[in-house]
Amino acid sequence: MSGAAEALTRFWPDARPRSFVAGEWAASADAAPSYDPSTGEVLAEAPVASAAEVDAAVEAARLAQPAWSAAGLEARADALEGVAARLREHGEALALLDSADSGNPLPSTRRDVALALRYLKRWPSYAFALAGRATTPADDALSYTLRTPYGVVGKIIAFNHPTLFALGGMIFPLLAGNTVVVKAAPQTPLATLALGRILEGVLPPGVVNIVAGGAGAGDALVTHPAVKRIAFTGSLPSALAIQSRLGARGRIKHLTTELGGKNAMVVFPDVDLDAAVDAAVAGMSLTISQGQSCQSTSRLLLHASIHDAFVARLAERLRRIRVGVAYDESADMGPLVSREHLARVRAYVASGHEEGAALVTGGGVPDGVPEGGYYLEPTLFAGVTPRMRIATEEIFGPVVAAMEWSDYDEMVRLANDVDLGLSAAVWCRDIDLALRAAHDVEAGYVWVNDANRHFLGAPFGGVKNSGVGREECLDELLSYYETKAVNVRVPRPSAVAGEGRR
Repeated sequence: MSGAAEALTRFWPDARPRSFVAGEWAASADAAPSYDPSTGEVLAEAPVASAAEVDAAVEAARLAQPAWSAAGLEARADALEGVAARLREHGEALALLDSADSGNPLPSTRRDVALALRYLKRWPSYAFALAGRATTPADDALSYTLRTPYGVVGKIIAFNHPTLFALGGMIFPLLAGNTVVVKAAPQTPLATLALGRILEGVLPPGVVNIVAGGAGAGDALVTHPAVKRIAFTGSLPSALAIQSRLGARGRIKHLTTELGGKNAMVVFPDVDLDAAVDAAVAGMSLTISQGQSCQSTSRLLLHASIHDAFVARLAERLRRIRVGVAYDESADMGPLVSREHLARVRAYVASGHEEGAALVTGGGVPDGVPEGGYYLEPTLFAGVTPRMRIATEEIFGPVVAAMEWSDYDEMVRLANDVDLGLSAAVWCRDIDLALRAAHDVEAGYVWVNDANRHFLGAPFGGVKNSGVGREECLDELLSYYETKAVNVRVPRPSAVAGEGRR
């Protein structure tokens, strides 16, 4: 039995994944094959939730929510400590299943488990530190605010970090007193569904429910009248479809979106070239998710004086990345998530050729990988111009586009001449110039002389078409509450006492 199959049977001894609804494992009427991207072989038949099955998950969450909210913050935080203990127990098996399911290298999926544990430890402190607001708008009045949960939260997650996005995405809604229905990405349902084993017997039944499926299941969740708060991570077309469907059942809803990026890494001529090249590799998330990351700095904006040297060194570094089976400890980078996504990324590589960009390295199938897997070499184009598709559209794969600039204003125009604005990186030793560039680049999350790190409490999210809302911070926690104002008349003593009390 392969390691991936062993991981699968760790969570479902009969190797038949199921939905997790009301604290129980629910069989779906429909199923679809879930593939191992490393081999192209079927790993398991994953459930595909119908609209009725999504309704059952929402109903379980609705029924569980009043008691979960009434339990109080301390009890909810204690329950999350229990989730962390169970995650430590099963984390290695979950990481292995995640790697086999997503194609992300095993060190990366272990990292995601470790990050989830960090969030479970640190984020409850935000909730305990929350304070309301009280004012005295008049000398006979008091106004104060309360925060109340929405009720049922719908979480629709992306395929590139199944474990981290599902676990991390439920922490703040649960702390706020909501219950949750998670819809797994159709490309990577197994690791997300397996989280039910982590939650089983730790959280009360119905507090978290996990289903899988495609657009039909997602539509059933976002249009359900009992789900007022929806958080979506994924593509811009899917977000626009959700936005257009929100009023389908006559309900106003609160939607936040964390979408894609076509993120710039701006490199000034005064940098340490080797350090900046290392950052360009790290910024692409190649050894984390094969470049399938919304924050990948896939556009390199290189000053003309260093352009050629930078491109040459980066190409040499990319060629050293070992591409192989995701759960092989010797692999640096795994396969893309699906056959369909590989075809999409290859089409972008072809468009780079057709539009006149110079292929510096990559673009083909790596040596020594299984024939049926979804592999692509780390790929670097130079001579990229602003209107090429590889310069303007999110590829979501291991493809880097290098562009040249000479003038500061030209650099700013290049950086901002896209519809997306999630992240950016600025590399410059002149700190005044670096900060000026960080302010001028249109992005929601900017690194200066760094790449690809998230800082505790720093709000993560995008501008323009990269989404609405912020994550991993106090703003995210607050987004799972509604605010109630209580206004109290405080009578003067003479009006209270009256003449009869003298």
